[in-house]
Amino acid sequence: MQDLKKLAYKLRRDVVDIIISGKGGHIGGDMSVMEVLVSLYFKEMNVTVENFGTNNHDHFIMSKGHSVESLYAVLAEKGFFPREQVLKEFSHFGSKFIGHPNNKLPGIEMNSGALGHGLPVAVGMAIAEKMNKSSNRVYVVMGDGEQAEGSVWEGAMSGANYKLDNLCAVVDRNRLQISGTTEEVMALEDFAGKWSSFGWHVINVEDGNDIDQLLAAFEEARNTKGKPSVLIANTIKGKGSPVMENKAAWHHKVPNAEEYQQIMADLKAHEEEA
Repeated sequence: MQDLKKLAYKLRRDVVDIIISGKGGHIGGDMSVMEVLVSLYFKEMNVTVENFGTNNHDHFIMSKGHSVESLYAVLAEKGFFPREQVLKEFSHFGSKFIGHPNNKLPGIEMNSGALGHGLPVAVGMAIAEKMNKSSNRVYVVMGDGEQAEGSVWEGAMSGANYKLDNLCAVVDRNRLQISGTTEEVMALEDFAGKWSSFGWHVINVEDGNDIDQLLAAFEEARNTKGKPSVLIANTIKGKGSPVMENKAAWHHKVPNAEEYQQIMADLKAHEEEA
């Protein structure tokens, strides 16, 4: 999976350029979630430009919609729209490339960013696929700060109640949100125990920035029958450069010229080492 590991760092550099172009963006979460998105879009999910308009594809919801820059970078790499278009138009007046996922763009099924909404919608999609006797799967990526939303746990209860083994949730567990650590703002632990008590198959991904560990976890989820699965992906906010890593201040931030040069050099070095 060396190519996917390299790709994750290449796309991180795209994300930095997108944020510079748009003069804003949730860079910390973009960096922490990148391996999850690369694993999903380039290995795990059946989603292509060609099948997206049909009934024969897996579904994806980016519930933590504020990390849209990473999703745009991945979708551009998949061929849903040109990379140059994202760089030119992101967050500019009148553009469809807004600061949260926009289903007016190809490859995006749900407008998201109002936190807590993604999982309940994913539950509905998974129920529909069950009713249609389809083999399509449904994936949703949430932030850990998002777990403070009550609608997440309503969705979790429903997913288990309907035995939605075609549903896989991923929590980007980077332990930081805009105002500090998750445990200071709204403590989550025992986090795995909470999900397990709601009837989900819980998979702890020790290093959620490791492609191999993620792919093994997605395989385990696919092979789990009778209940939905949740991956708790333990990631690093701002992953890829010491300038950003594990710093709450980089939840939403635009690098200055000096920071930009250092971040891009760090990401390039990781890409070459991968």
